[in-house]
Amino acid sequence: MEDKLMLMIPGPTPVPEQALLALAKAPIGHRSGDFSKVMADVTEKLKWLHQTQNDVLILTSSGTGAMEAGIINFLSKGDRVLVGDNGKFGERWGDVCDAYGINAERIKAEWGKPLDPEAFRAKLEADTNKEIKAVIITHSETSTGVANDLETINRHVKAHGQALIIVDAVTSLGAMNVPIDAWGLDVVASGSQKGYMIPPGLGFVAVGPKAWEAYKTANLPRYYLDLGKARKDAAKNSTPFTTSVNMVMALQVTLRMMQTEGLENIFARHLRHRNATRAAVKAMGLTLFADDAAASASITAVIPPEGLDAEKIRATIKKHFDIVMAGGQDHLSGKAFRIGHLGFVNDRDILSAIAALEATVQMLGYEASIPGAGTKAAIQVLHQG
Repeated sequence: MEDKLMLMIPGPTPVPEQALLALAKAPIGHRSGDFSKVMADVTEKLKWLHQTQNDVLILTSSGTGAMEAGIINFLSKGDRVLVGDNGKFGERWGDVCDAYGINAERIKAEWGKPLDPEAFRAKLEADTNKEIKAVIITHSETSTGVANDLETINRHVKAHGQALIIVDAVTSLGAMNVPIDAWGLDVVASGSQKGYMIPPGLGFVAVGPKAWEAYKTANLPRYYLDLGKARKDAAKNSTPFTTSVNMVMALQVTLRMMQTEGLENIFARHLRHRNATRAAVKAMGLTLFADDAAASASITAVIPPEGLDAEKIRATIKKHFDIVMAGGQDHLSGKAFRIGHLGFVNDRDILSAIAALEATVQMLGYEASIPGAGTKAAIQVLHQG
């Protein structure tokens, strides 16, 4: 059916009607007084969402652009950094470091497994000369549905005393608890098409005082992604370059919606949806890629049973139910699919996706589970919540 597509992917995520209407309005001038008022309101609300009193800067970019800005503004060529690598995006930040001549030492874990905080502790404690300038961590690894133990790794970084912590919170900000000031996180990057509930196009970088001190001596080339320029203009409720005006207007709407729901309720909703999805997958006899103890609240990666191709499942559920689920990346292509349950998602969406998935695997000849078992398991979790 036309215009009935339902996104159950880790981004872009569904967009509420109020935000779509904001996007449809005629643009106003990005240097106008009216837009400055919007920017002031949005900035205040972004600080609330990020749980910080420090800068939260808006870039017209993707989440990758926000992360690249978060790396290049505070480091110099040849700097030694530790990069957590247990998925596609951990790999990417190592590649960004390589591109700028930063000495990136990867601390790896198998895809589907969380990073070991002890590996970071050992490296940081051994660095008696304080040569490590930063630790770069993906909080919620979008490619695998694994949540890394950011809080513990950050404690080890703080014990080091000199290193910055730079965080990819693209699929955790607005879905999982990221208390920036309480944990003392230095740089946190995210993107608009995830928990923010608006389309792709804006990146966000939260920056703390320790990072701004590093900015003073960082020597990597930057121009469009110069966060010093962004900070200077943000103080005047503006941006150094043309921003996506209507996206900011839509962001104002969704941030207002999030404030009405409240942070604790947002986090609880995402956990409830994660738990319902995982219970349903188990009840259907399918395999979860990440262990319960390290499961992201935003994405669930699933391994289909032998004989069922993940891409065939995705194609069938889209064809018959107009539901889109994400594929596996790199070596997981065709071997896994991912269910996104972040942002503008409610209980009905979870039940619809699970029921459609059950029908899909049965249509494809999978007979190992009792029909309706997955939906029943999801209902039980949602009812308890």
